[in-house]
Amino acid sequence: TSSLVGSEMCIRDREKFFLAWMQEFYLPEVEKHGTLYAPRIARILSHIEEGSICYSVQFEVENSAKLHHWHQEQGVKLNEELLRIFNDKVIGFPTLMEVIV
Repeated sequence: TSSLVGSEMCIRDREKFFLAWMQEFYLPEVEKHGTLYAPRIARILSHIEEGSICYSVQFEVENSAKLHHWHQEQGVKLNEELLRIFNDKVIGFPTLMEVIV
């Protein structure tokens, strides 16, 4: 059984740069490690934050133990880089889901 990990993020003022950075830097860096795979970014339509655009950044992972190891090895560094670049223009939270069907 695989799991789906998602990070819901809202970005203010820098949407085009955010999407370019995610596609050109973040997603390739995540995939380099090999633990997270099948990346996708979806615009969230059901939640509208005034002045912001919200996205769900999703990957698949084999299990939560591998996700935890990835987070310690790579995830913390990538999150720090995201915050360094976008500062208070981005806010988000992670979600871990089990794929049933």
